[in-house]
Amino acid sequence: MKAKMVSHTPETLPPLTTAQREHLAGLATLPDESIDTGDIPELSDEAWIAGVRGRFYRPVKQQITARVDADVLDWLKSQGRGYQGRLNSILRREMLASLKPARRA
Repeated sequence: MKAKMVSHTPETLPPLTTAQREHLAGLATLPDESIDTGDIPELSDEAWIAGVRGRFYRPVKQQITARVDADVLDWLKSQGRGYQGRLNSILRREMLASLKPARRA
């Protein structure tokens, strides 16, 4: 029988036990010098500056049914394969633009 893979999101994680909370509290009090980083190299300040957030992030896709004007759909499809991805890109660009703080002239 195949083992079932369990996946959790932050919302579905089980609550921490008292022992886990105590262990984490103890770790939080440790000074940085006592942390063993022998299995992974520490990063320099320059490496953190050059870091890119979300470089390997892939949003979870959700299947929907949407009603789109026929001419809009024809235009998306006329550009070749991947019209659904283009539609998502257009929507994402607009979403991000609306989230930017309004700039005053």
